[in-house]
Amino acid sequence: MSPNTPQDRIAESVAELMPRARQELAELVAYRSVADFEQFPKSESEGAANWVAEALRAEGFTDVALLDTPDGTQSVYGLLPGPEGAPTVLLYAHYDVQPPLDEQAWVTPPFELTERDGRWYGRGAADCKGGVIMHLLALRALKENGGIPVSVKFIAEGSEEQGTGGLERYAEAHPELLASDAVIIGDSGNFRVGLPTVTSTLRGMTLVRVEVDTLAGNLHSGQFGGAAPDALGALIRILDSLRAEDGSTTVDGLDGAQTWEGLQYPEDDFRADAKVIDGVELTGSGTVADRIWARPALTVLGIDCPPIMGATPSVQAGARALVSLRVPPGTDAAEATKLLRAHIEGHAPWGARVRTEQIGQGQPFRADVASPAYQAMAEAMAVAYPGQEMQYAGQGGSIPLCNTLDALYPQAEILLIGLSEPEAQIHAPNESVSPDELRQLSVTEALFLQNYAASKA
Repeated sequence: MSPNTPQDRIAESVAELMPRARQELAELVAYRSVADFEQFPKSESEGAANWVAEALRAEGFTDVALLDTPDGTQSVYGLLPGPEGAPTVLLYAHYDVQPPLDEQAWVTPPFELTERDGRWYGRGAADCKGGVIMHLLALRALKENGGIPVSVKFIAEGSEEQGTGGLERYAEAHPELLASDAVIIGDSGNFRVGLPTVTSTLRGMTLVRVEVDTLAGNLHSGQFGGAAPDALGALIRILDSLRAEDGSTTVDGLDGAQTWEGLQYPEDDFRADAKVIDGVELTGSGTVADRIWARPALTVLGIDCPPIMGATPSVQAGARALVSLRVPPGTDAAEATKLLRAHIEGHAPWGARVRTEQIGQGQPFRADVASPAYQAMAEAMAVAYPGQEMQYAGQGGSIPLCNTLDALYPQAEILLIGLSEPEAQIHAPNESVSPDELRQLSVTEALFLQNYAASKA
């Protein structure tokens, strides 16, 4: 960038705001806002929601509201009117987070933002409380440099990680609320630190609970084992049927041979990012990009069975599991759910009684990368990341709201950026955010809003 250009001044403003951003992220991370109220107090999520609402009011947002969504959580909404005739841009993030998992595995407390080796550690630092701060930084930099050239709608979801669909149902019931010309979903991430990336596809997801019963009650394994059908053994065989020998997902009737065209993910890089233990093979076939962005992937999220400590020599009468199926673009999630449930129920050994229940679902998403907003984003990223061109990547995760917005507002241009690059280790212990990524993506967003407004003038 040339000295003293408008772009320079935006970048300087963001840089000067970074200490404040760190303090605010620390405040927001401190809320244990896991939207599973059997594990964490609802008051923690309510505290985080109120923090976001107050931050919006402080920036001049009007109509700030805590929206009670049908799943029992709250989303935070605000409107910041722009110049007359300006386009409207919706900024999205979520303030709920994944549980910290094993807190003993964290080097520093999960809900205390801690700087280490040039990164800021804490649950939600990248996914997605950092996204809230990114939006605020971009808006503040614009206010310091001539004003915000668009009307801004801000929505912070309170249950994205749970996949319970509260905000989607609320938006469908109030379709005028989030209507906009463009949407920035701040819940994605660069392919690599320093490589500007927009996410062009998302896999959908379905969650299915599996229950297997074989006996009226547990039996002594010495007296009955060998003939009495073991429910846990039956469940293990069912789950094993969902994978081929190479580990590929195999659901009867579901296509698993799609391929990814575009940015590739070198296997050695993936092994390092995923921290695969030496000597352990990757699962599946095709390129890594095929496997994580273009094909279905089943994961066993949990099994109810006796822990080793306290276990008795018993044949188990019942067993339970929760499975997740990631669904690639081009596949209907509802149809995939039907196929998954039919497969599970159809592969029950020994006549075991099997019941399945769908407890969550989201459709896959594919963005229109030929839309004018993507040109405005490419120009912004080229400035914020000197010497780099914007890349397109897929993401194996799911953001069900994207499909809801796409259906409600088919004319809106939807872009996905964010702070969840591989080193962030989102959903795992020791999640972190790169402050450099936060700074550069905040500059990117500010410049995008200027570019987008100019393109619509």
